[in-house]
Amino acid sequence: MKKLMSVLSLIALVSLILSACGTPATAAPTEPPVVATEAPAPTEPPVPAWEGPKGALVAYPVDAAPTLDGSADDAAWATAEAIEVEVANGFDNFETKAELKAVYTADSVYFLLTYEDPTESWYRSPWVKQEDGTWKQDKDPDDKGGDNNLYYEDKFAMIWNINNSIANFNEKGCAVACHDGENPDLKPYGNKYNAAEGEFGDIWHWKSIRNLNQIDDQYLDWTQFNAETAKEAGRKSDKKDSGGYADNFATMPDPADASKTVADKSKPGFTSPNIDLTTGAPGFILDSEKVALTQEDLDAMPVGSIIPGIVKSEIVGDRGQISAGWKWADGKWTIEFGRALDTGSETDVQFNDLAAQYFFGLAIFENAQVRHAFQYGVSSMVFMPK
Repeated sequence: MKKLMSVLSLIALVSLILSACGTPATAAPTEPPVVATEAPAPTEPPVPAWEGPKGALVAYPVDAAPTLDGSADDAAWATAEAIEVEVANGFDNFETKAELKAVYTADSVYFLLTYEDPTESWYRSPWVKQEDGTWKQDKDPDDKGGDNNLYYEDKFAMIWNINNSIANFNEKGCAVACHDGENPDLKPYGNKYNAAEGEFGDIWHWKSIRNLNQIDDQYLDWTQFNAETAKEAGRKSDKKDSGGYADNFATMPDPADASKTVADKSKPGFTSPNIDLTTGAPGFILDSEKVALTQEDLDAMPVGSIIPGIVKSEIVGDRGQISAGWKWADGKWTIEFGRALDTGSETDVQFNDLAAQYFFGLAIFENAQVRHAFQYGVSSMVFMPK
């Protein structure tokens, strides 16, 4: 019995010892040490994105100039945004919506103009051989003075306000220089000239048949119409050294001086191996390819033969400073053109202040000599900073 009691006492003692040596209590988690940090630097307010005036044509800076071929597939045009210019009230109610883009490099500015035109007009008053063997130019029978709307070409024109010299142009556009209804017996569509001396505009006048790789550079002053001295009123061409376009006339001895020649306006003077005599296409003769015609040549051609009425080459000089390329396809004109930012000519707008706003008006001629579609109001262009 005593042994049993001793064993039980020993077991109880061991249990007490094991209970006292049980699993230790879990230690409370410790906080990570606090590391001193510097206060964040104050941030600058974000720079707002650059925006041009509402509705303005924005010239985007580019590293490489586009190729002026009428394809408009250059990377330069991809990021430039277009503006839309509506023109209306052309001959036979012609109207269209033109899209314009612009880009610029370190020294030049370039434009892309596209617009819908249902027909490519190139049949500009060509020579046609008659049944009796004579030659006659196809002309609009309703033309009463520089107003051909039948056998002509497609054109467009832009007028820029030079040094903001034309009063009210920046608000009203080309309308301030249009004088409709003057001397209607001589010029049915009126005249174009500025109101006051010292007002100058720069005219960029594209002629799809008469121009070659260029746009005609002209200008507008305040000269009023005079039948003898100023038939074009205020519209004038910049000076040129050579080149350009001329009527395809034969020559004959000058009745007043046999040692000289004058134009014989009864027949064509030149043809070209690249002319389709059955249609007259392409509507012009390159000066570099022209072949002089003799009377024997003309007599040998079949009745109905068609020879273009224009011989052309590139313009050399101030008048030829706007380079261009164009294509018509699927009822749409695509025209790329450009020139130096500063040409140094007093009859040109100079884009020498890239922070300035430049104002212009647009007109489009659909197979019309003067009765163009025009925009109401005015457009402007600005340069996006580099």
